[in-house]
Amino acid sequence: MLALLIFAATLILYNPVNRHPFVNYDDDRYLTENSHVRAGLSWDLIRWAITSTEQANWHPLTWISHALDCSLFHLNPTGHHFTSLLIHALNVALLFCLLARATGRAGASLFAAGVFALHPINVESIAWVAERKNVLSTFFFLAAIGAYGWYTLRPGWRRYATVAALFACGLMSKPMVVTLPFVLILLDYWPLGRMEGGPPGAFEAPQRRFSSLLVEKSPLFLLSAASSMITMRAQQSGGAIRSTLQFPFSVRVENAVVAYTVYLWKTVWPAHLAPLYPHPGNSFAPSQVVAAIVLLIAVTVLALQWKRYAIVGWLWFLGTLVPVIGLVQVGDAAMADRYAYIPLMGVFVMVTFGFADLGDTLKLNFTAGAIAVAWVFLALSIVTERQLAYWSSSYDLWSHTLSVTGANFIAQDNLGGALLLLGRADEAYPHFQAAAEINPQDPMSHSNLGAYFLEHGRLSEAAKQDEIAISLTSDRGLLASTYANLGSAYRGLGEYGKARQSYDQALRLSDRQFNAYLGLGMLLEEQGRLQDAISNYAHSIEVTPTAEGYLRLGHALEQDQRKTEALAVYRQALAMFPDLQAAKDALQALSDGR
Repeated sequence: MLALLIFAATLILYNPVNRHPFVNYDDDRYLTENSHVRAGLSWDLIRWAITSTEQANWHPLTWISHALDCSLFHLNPTGHHFTSLLIHALNVALLFCLLARATGRAGASLFAAGVFALHPINVESIAWVAERKNVLSTFFFLAAIGAYGWYTLRPGWRRYATVAALFACGLMSKPMVVTLPFVLILLDYWPLGRMEGGPPGAFEAPQRRFSSLLVEKSPLFLLSAASSMITMRAQQSGGAIRSTLQFPFSVRVENAVVAYTVYLWKTVWPAHLAPLYPHPGNSFAPSQVVAAIVLLIAVTVLALQWKRYAIVGWLWFLGTLVPVIGLVQVGDAAMADRYAYIPLMGVFVMVTFGFADLGDTLKLNFTAGAIAVAWVFLALSIVTERQLAYWSSSYDLWSHTLSVTGANFIAQDNLGGALLLLGRADEAYPHFQAAAEINPQDPMSHSNLGAYFLEHGRLSEAAKQDEIAISLTSDRGLLASTYANLGSAYRGLGEYGKARQSYDQALRLSDRQFNAYLGLGMLLEEQGRLQDAISNYAHSIEVTPTAEGYLRLGHALEQDQRKTEALAVYRQALAMFPDLQAAKDALQALSDGR
């Protein structure tokens, strides 16, 4: 009943997210512009998911979950958001059940699971559809822990295989869960009490020597090692791993130390939360690093002298953050709220069980304890509701991010992109300029500036910005779209040879680049190659149906005296874009001519 209660409370609190749209930060690459996923669940999709390292990761189960949602809900964001929310609510209920079963302390377990459910730092993992991998991998992570508890009661290969299978599913959702074997050793210490010579746990699992427990985890460590190697290769091939020239190792260590303390601070005071915190580079003050080290040492000493749940909770936090703490720098962020989703479970257990023990020591009655817990839950719910509102649109998300993170070139890029989607191109331009000024090596801002100049007929400037962007990135998706824009700039300048090369390069990088087909069709039509132009226009609307694509195809068919086909194309255009006046006029003129 308690599990159902906390499950329902989580769904109710986060219900506003079901009315949110997709955001312009990876939702396009994972869903709205990913032709594989948009096609829905199929054997072809499964084969692609198993072999793909798109987005610099190997996470086939994440791709499959998105494709299943597309089969069920198409591109209606409500369904995609609800799936992520449902998995989070399941994680909350599962965490409560695991803690209560292993410790025998239902009240403290409910408190810990409730804080995990309601804490605003977890909003990012639920409200951001592209971060499905986080909640999905955590579900398998917790399920593997549950299966491990089942295994410890009566060890056997079938039960162990269940643990390994669930762990593999977690790794195929997001490789951050590679720390599970380490976590299981912590759980052997508390609450399972499996370590020989230590106090038994409430779970009544048989005890074994520490060396035996390590050997027992060896198959799981091998899975972790394999996943780590696959992930490193995927991230290297995707250009996500930053070099030591960009981020020296000494700077990475300093950032890691400071990031640990910032995560703790945001746990206690969850303000100024954002989807991305820019890396400060070499700007760490020595006093800041020293203060962070002193704090971490102090908490470690306190935990070691406290109770077993404090030791486990603290080491859980420190250990599960290692893969994403920045020692291997992936991308340009210093830290991210989503990385704390699993690690903070340890802190929540340490703190909530500690308060529960303090209440017992002070002999607080049930009513006083319930009131205190209710106030904590209410405070978290209010802040979480406010944090959810920032995800109600891309514009709100990035406006807030800029207000709390300062010089953030990614936020500037994305805010400019959000303004473009709102049809406010002139307002977007200063943000693209700002992004390029903050980080001249940012290819996205140069690509955006190129697109802006192309739209406004400043073709030479557009070509220059596109060429800069191409020289700065190895991201195939960004390269494909930039080459397509570069081809259009060259076509407008009359440099048809360079335009053709750019369009061809865009299509070599991505055969789903609809605007490259469209631009190539226009180029070929201008050169009098009408049949080839028609073929490219048809490819363009097959990949991504657009009003311009339909109109271009219809006009080319008219020029080729294929009026019946042209009529069909205009009717298709109106079926998809009922207010497209140009298609109405063309259809009327063509009908009158017949």
